[in-house]
This record gives sequence, C-alpha cells and structure tokens, in this order.
Amino acid sequence: MRIRLLVGFYFFVCLLPVFGQDSTHTETVDRKSSIHIFAELGLSGSTAKRTPFWLRTNQYGIFPNTSPFLMARAGISADYARKHRRIAWGYGLEWVGNIASKSAFLLPEGYGKVKFRGLELLAGRRRETIGLADSTHVGSGSYSWSGNALPMPKIQLSLADYTPIGFTKGLIAFRGLFAHGWFGNKGPVTHSYLHQKALYGRLGKPNWPIRLYGGFNHQVQWAGRSEVITGDDVIKNGRFPSGFKNYINAITGLSLAAKGNAIDTTEYSKNDRGNRVGNHLGTVDVGFEILNKSFTLLFYRQSIYEDGSLYYLTNIADGLNGVRFRNTKPATQRWRIQTAVAEFLFTKSQGGSTFSYLNKERGSDNYFNHGQYIDGWSYVGRTIGTPFIPPANDTNPTLPRSYTDQLVIFSNNNRVRVLHLGVEGRCNEVYVFQLKCSWSENYGTYNKPFPERIRQFSSLLMVGFPVSFLQGMQATVSFADDQGRLYSNSSGFYLSLRKNWGDKSTH
Repeated sequence: MRIRLLVGFYFFVCLLPVFGQDSTHTETVDRKSSIHIFAELGLSGSTAKRTPFWLRTNQYGIFPNTSPFLMARAGISADYARKHRRIAWGYGLEWVGNIASKSAFLLPEGYGKVKFRGLELLAGRRRETIGLADSTHVGSGSYSWSGNALPMPKIQLSLADYTPIGFTKGLIAFRGLFAHGWFGNKGPVTHSYLHQKALYGRLGKPNWPIRLYGGFNHQVQWAGRSEVITGDDVIKNGRFPSGFKNYINAITGLSLAAKGNAIDTTEYSKNDRGNRVGNHLGTVDVGFEILNKSFTLLFYRQSIYEDGSLYYLTNIADGLNGVRFRNTKPATQRWRIQTAVAEFLFTKSQGGSTFSYLNKERGSDNYFNHGQYIDGWSYVGRTIGTPFIPPANDTNPTLPRSYTDQLVIFSNNNRVRVLHLGVEGRCNEVYVFQLKCSWSENYGTYNKPFPERIRQFSSLLMVGFPVSFLQGMQATVSFADDQGRLYSNSSGFYLSLRKNWGDKSTH
C-alpha cells in the first residue's frame, strides 16, 4: 500500500508542471500575491548503506539516513503579500515521500500565520533555526535549534523581525518568541511538551557601520509518560510532572531543590526533587556586524548552558564561534561568492568530568543527554540541535555506548571539537554552487569516553543550474563524502529536478 501511495505521489508531482503552468502567467502570482509553489523529484545513492553526513544533515529531517532512496516533494506557501497592512496572513504546506529501506511520508511544513503590525501568531510546523548564527545553511547550524530535525508542531507568538523601540529612533530593536510545542508519541518517552522562548536585541541604527547583538534562547522538554523507564528515583507512576504549575516551573527554570521538605513526594521523583522540572538547555549569544557598501561581516558566539555551569563559568570554554561574510555588491562578476562561513564548535569541557552541587564544581553536563528523557534532545530520531552531537545509532557500532533500563542513551558523542568551512556562490548568474567541509575530533562522553580520539572529515559539493528545455526546471547535483572512524566511510550523490512557480529561488 505504501509503495502504491508513493507511486501516486510521484505521478502527481510529475503532472504539477502541467497543472500549474497557467498560474505562471497570471499577475496574481507574480506581482500582487506572494504564493510560491514547487515540485521536486530526487534520487540518491552511495557507496555504503549510510547516507553521507552532509546529504542528510540540517535538511529538516526529510532525507533518509540510509541509501539508496527516491524522493518526491511538493509544496505551496503564501507569505505576507503587503508589508504595510496592519493585519496580514500566510500559510505553508509541504509533502515529502521517500522510497528507501524505511519508506515514509513526511509533512515538514504545515502552518498558518497571522501578523498584526510586528507581532506574529503561528500554528503548525514551520522550518526555522533559532540563535545568533549563520541562517543560510552554509554554516554548521545553530547549537540548540539547527534545522536538523523535522519541524515540531507548535503554537508560537513572536516578533519575527527586529522591531525598534519608538523613542530610540531605531537605535534599539528586539525580536523574540514564546512557543508551546508537542513532541512525538513514539519512543521511550511519549506525550511530552516543548516550552520555547527567545529574546534578542540589536544596538545600532540602520545607517550605522557597526551593529551589536545579544540575547538568549531557552528550550525545555517537560511532562510526558513512559512505560519502559522504571524506578521511583526517576519517574512516578509512569508519568513526569505535568499540569499548569509544572508548566510555570518549566518556564521559570527554577530548581525544586529550593522547596526542601515542602515538595510532594507522590508527584515528584528523587530526580525531580533535586533538579528542575524537565530537560532544560539553550545558549546565550553575542555578536557584532560590520556593514559596508560591498559586504557585511557577522561575528557571533553561542555559549552553552544545560544547568548552572555557565552561570559559574565552569564550562565557558564550550560554545559555537563563527564569522559570516555576505557579498552585497551588484552582480557584475563572472564568479561571485555570495556567502562564506567559518565556524569552530567546542563542547569538550562541560564543566569538567565531575557532577557536584557545589557551585564551582558543576560539571559533567552531558550535553543533549538526560537521565529521564533518555531519547535526548531529539525529535523523530534526529538531533534537534547541532548535528555534531549525533544519535548513538548513527555512529560506528564499534564505539562505546551508555545504557539505562537496557535502552541506549541518546548520544554517545557529545564532547567534540569541530572546524567547519562553507561557501556559497554563483557563476555567470546561472550556476549556483555550495561547498561545505567539516573536520571533527570526537571524544565520546564523560560516562563512556572513546578509547582514543576519533577523527572525522565530511564534505559536500552542490551545483544547481536551470534546464531550459524542461519548462525552466532547476537541476541540482550534490556529491558528499565521509572519511574517518565516527561514521562509515561513504561517498554519495543526490540528483534532483525542481520546478518553482511564483519564486525564482532554488530553496
């Protein structure tokens, strides 16, 4: 039945150029409306069963982990048509069908949004990254919310763009979000929730040559049930704390330990009573941007927190450091670099190898792993944050893993050192290219360190170009390679044909 549905989906996508052809000639699509439609067919193969790292990573969870596979995608979206309307609306919907060793239909986007002046209300799934970093996917991805996993369904209220405070005349501007989301109902923990908030400020007027940025994001997985995690020290009656009062606990991030003997031991496990409700993580970000007539440079730093280590600066060495170059010159050159990114990710410290409640000895943060939510900081099997802290099931099976209740703890490699370089550009204003190269040194976890340093190199080269004799379709050819001992050595490709209506971008 699944294969029949996929074949039908492929047939539908192949006919989209016919069904949508008239719409490309109407002014409602090209000029007055902001409706965008696309359809894509893709094919991938590799020298190993595992899809190479940069073919499947930071793709919002739609590319299978295994190779070969066939993919069909189609989507429609409408952005805010008129920016100066007091109230505007938009939507997005995308379908993905994969034929692979585990075939699947996915819905990476399905949302509606309403905007009143600068305030946006959104419901559903939408592609997004969170944090002060490169947002073009030339970089390695923001630490806590990178675009690596399938988008999560949520309700979100946000200032989507930097909004100036009126009396400062554009000197100070803010953007932020407050969201409630739902994790999936598969895995060792089900029916858990997402609490998410972020606030970022910008200092500098639009005509200033330098702007300063700063802010934070806070991610919490809380509530939920489990039939496989046992023991009153970890969970009470198969449920983690939920309800409105625990929602407030998740929002504030206050530790229950401060309540002492006043806490209800029938609701809260020993683990809860000594910690915060839920799994908390995020980053504190700072940066500055240099603006020139020919280019912009963005320098950024994301400092990691999962408990009190960052407050006491015991893990201050950990974080994502980067610089992004953007070319703002008019397109006059034959070869043109649009964007270039250099990043260094370091997560080896984690406050040290010892966990203690003493303020100056808070360590063993065990990034993206958790004693209760043992499927870690993940959604539908993919890391939500930086892909360089991978699920244990994605790494070489000979490397050590940690277990609890005979279940694998999410990641067996969260102590890493990564250098990442990325470049994106154009040739003759027709060909689009992208190059990514990542060198990593991997050390496992403090609980289960690798016996020695494990090196890994992963790369990607992508070229896109129009195919005029196929009704203006865009072709993409990607080659990726993994060499090292963290993943299986593999070389692979992805070939695709894409048709856009109402938008010239290749996405």
